Amino acid sequence: MPLAIGAAVGVLTLLAVLVAVIGAVIPSSGEAVCQPAPSSSTANIPSAYLALYRKAGAEYGIGWNVLAAVGKVESDHGRGPGPGIRTGTNSAGAAGPMQFISGTWKAFGVDGDKDGRKDIYNPVDAIPAAARYLKHNGAPGKVRAALFQYNHSGQYVDLVLQQARTYAAHKADLAGGGCAGTGTFTALPPGKAAAEVIAFARAQLGKPYVWGATGPGAFDCSGLTYAAYRAAKISIPRVSGAQWRHGPRIPIGREQPGDLVFFNSGPGTSTNSPGHVGLVIGGGKMIAAPHTGTVVQVQSYRRSTLLGFTRPALHRRAMSPGRGADR
Repeated sequence: MPLAIGAAVGVLTLLAVLVAVIGAVIPSSGEAVCQPAPSSSTANIPSAYLALYRKAGAEYGIGWNVLAAVGKVESDHGRGPGPGIRTGTNSAGAAGPMQFISGTWKAFGVDGDKDGRKDIYNPVDAIPAAARYLKHNGAPGKVRAALFQYNHSGQYVDLVLQQARTYAAHKADLAGGGCAGTGTFTALPPGKAAAEVIAFARAQLGKPYVWGATGPGAFDCSGLTYAAYRAAKISIPRVSGAQWRHGPRIPIGREQPGDLVFFNSGPGTSTNSPGHVGLVIGGGKMIAAPHTGTVVQVQSYRRSTLLGFTRPALHRRAMSPGRGADR
């Protein structure tokens, strides 16, 4: 929704419809996402900008080259001659190197350098804000849709994706989930069911933790895993202790994306009734709803309270239509 793409693509009108602010969109770790090596084409990107694209891509789980392509199309990495890049706004009201309009910046701006200010003209703030906004709109899994929300033009989307492919050392279909830029997880889920579970959980990133909630607007830890497996038409118990006992158990070190990971932590926890659960996504990372005051986010599961893993997908028990929550 922000961003005028300039004379290069001839887009005239931008829409500025905002959804309610969802709070912080929690970055994911570059350890679990695919970030392509840069091609020779990146030699024309200022080194400071390239470092910022790569940092934001790793933090938010989006291919750095997609962010770089947005920066190229919007402002030539802050070097463009158009109005609004360094001061003021352009004719659509967009400003800064990533060309945000004020309403979108207010909702998604980032204080990247931790100086207490969110400066729309500072690439240290603007680049991670662009990653945050793309993440909010479905990237990396729905990168075309996310870019269309960034600027309502199919021509714009095609131009950005073409540029992103150019920046990657190896070429792939970004819209189809290839490594070259979408930030897909490097460890592939073991089968269709696990892939569906992970896709559901990733779509909930940024939603608030509410004890006892199973969605769609909020989740607690086991409510998230319960809802994710339900989305894949696999029935598991509602609470973490019952999910742990439901099994089947997987030895530590043999876990795969889609498995559940349990912790001997939280109220009333024990080795047979863990108080916390997350969903493994690969690279030592999980998607989890931690506790009150936080949101669904990506975290490391490598901690002292780790209890073990289960793989509910092995049950392969299809849910019957209309079945209620297993409480």
